Amino acid sequence: MTEVLTIRAALELEVFSRTRVRVYAGEKNLDRPVRWVHTGEIPDIHRFLTGEEMLLTAGLGMGATATQQRAFIQRLADARAAVLVVELAGRMFDSMPVAAIEEAEAVGLPLVGLADEIPFVETSAQVHEVLVQMRVKQLTAEEATSQAFMDLLLADEDYVGVVRELARRTGHAVVLEDAAHQMLAYGGADPEADEAVTQWSAHSRAIHERHHSLTAQLPAVPTAHAASFRDVVPCARQPVILRGEAWGWLHLLHGTVRPSPTELRTLERAATAVAITLLSEREHGARSAHRQTALLSRLLLGDITGEKFVSLALALGLDLRGRDLIVVTACAGDSKHFKGHTLTRLLHDAGWPAVVGDTGDFDTAVVGLSADSDITHIQTTLIDHDVRGGISRIVPPAALPLALRQSRSAASVAAAAAAPEVRRFDDLGALRLLVALAEGPELTRYVEDELGPLLEHDALVKSPLLPTLRAFLDCGGNKARAADTLFIQRRTLYHRLNRLSKILGMDLTRVDNQQRLQLAVRGHDLLRKPALRRT
Repeated sequence: MTEVLTIRAALELEVFSRTRVRVYAGEKNLDRPVRWVHTGEIPDIHRFLTGEEMLLTAGLGMGATATQQRAFIQRLADARAAVLVVELAGRMFDSMPVAAIEEAEAVGLPLVGLADEIPFVETSAQVHEVLVQMRVKQLTAEEATSQAFMDLLLADEDYVGVVRELARRTGHAVVLEDAAHQMLAYGGADPEADEAVTQWSAHSRAIHERHHSLTAQLPAVPTAHAASFRDVVPCARQPVILRGEAWGWLHLLHGTVRPSPTELRTLERAATAVAITLLSEREHGARSAHRQTALLSRLLLGDITGEKFVSLALALGLDLRGRDLIVVTACAGDSKHFKGHTLTRLLHDAGWPAVVGDTGDFDTAVVGLSADSDITHIQTTLIDHDVRGGISRIVPPAALPLALRQSRSAASVAAAAAAPEVRRFDDLGALRLLVALAEGPELTRYVEDELGPLLEHDALVKSPLLPTLRAFLDCGGNKARAADTLFIQRRTLYHRLNRLSKILGMDLTRVDNQQRLQLAVRGHDLLRKPALRRT
């Protein structure tokens, strides 16, 4: 059964099957709704109509002249009657007056003739019974909708859950945006809606802000039509009112199918539910960060594929589709400057869509790039904020798990550096092997074998020698450069190098020994870096 009783459906009721029914005019408007049934035989019956009535008459009030009949039809059209049904059994007319047909066709009023008399009381009863059943069904559906949103709130669901439920109940794609036109949630995805979401800012601003002429045909629901703005998904939206102001908007992307009154009422209830979820959150940004962290955790654990990750990110309002991806791992460390600028904010302000998980010791972000040069820009942005971190290679969605490991390897090296730096995985070279070894006992044993005596010596004295060895190796065995780096005289450096040779039991002037010790020192730095917690 349809949501509203149309003229066409009413004429199919049993009582009308007792006679021959003919539509004389206004056939194109037979899908108009019928809200009520009225009978009357007076010329001014229009005064008692309020709109969308089916008027049943024997024609006694229509008048005997063409002028009277045309005026009668015009008055009914002005009163917004749904349809005029006339008995043509001889009480007033044997056939439908030509003037009435012409006028009804001109004003678009459906005009129906009945070949025989039928009981109007019974007609009213059948129509009203259907209307009552529809109203009960509608109220039941609305109660179920209200209960569904209430259940979500009681289950502590956030606005993402409300958007998902709204899309399920209406069968249309749904987008939630804030007042800044930032997409926060997307549910019920379909290819047509995906196109609009790809250029969401253009959709939101061009349709609903710039084109004020695109107004709703239904009260309080601005609706854009495809004919009004090229390549746009027709859309109804409802404001989310928070503390008396519009916090954002819920968009129902209904396409070419106009939303029904029930769907629009469901949209209103969903907007209210979203507002309640926001009021119940101390900071809605904290809930959003938790969702993104959970999504990243699923990717890290192998619970979802990279392609599924991109799809789920879109549901959170983060569109990574069709972009090259990188993974950034950032360690905030003790940088006071970074504490006020989270990785989420840095990436957002620069315009890069990113899923960011904050795990305390480090942040991990899957970032969508618009150009290869974005990597250098991201690296520079992080360095400017004193961030220690690592950046993976550019990968497609399927390779995201590998990129996670790459960025973490690069971040491990950066975390061991003396000063804040951001390392790219491609620039690690042989350090990649050390990072891999650091996850097991091999690197620990190698460092102990090569540097054990020196580490034991430094633990017992006030002037350790490891910094001298590190500077000497970083300078490629050049003693003059090493002395300048350490701000000491060459004689002092020579003395220290002699002591190092005795402690380590090797000739430091040999290149092969320098290479061995360089790996050992790098390994020692990796092993003593602050531990990176796993999500």
